[in-house]
Amino acid sequence: MPYYVGMSELITTLGGPTAVARMLGIKAPSVIGWAGRVPPDRCPHLERAAAGRVTCEQLRPDVHWQRVPDPDWPHPGGRPCIDVAAPPLPAQPTGAAHAG
Repeated sequence: MPYYVGMSELITTLGGPTAVARMLGIKAPSVIGWAGRVPPDRCPHLERAAAGRVTCEQLRPDVHWQRVPDPDWPHPGGRPCIDVAAPPLPAQPTGAAHAG
């Protein structure tokens, strides 16, 4: 199962910004404006649209995700939910360090 490392690959796979926007009921400029950081409430929609090939945990590793059993969901762990009561996660690295 392939994993997506960037939003541009995911958006292209799903048919482009206009197609993704249509799936989510929003406008294409909103999708383009994400610039690699999907709003957490959109992650489950993208996970489902990608048939589980990309997970909410991959899209937003800075969010506490919990899985609720749901046999209709494409992920074997079930439907993703945000754990709003969890303590903050440590900061995620934003890129490789530059030597210099």
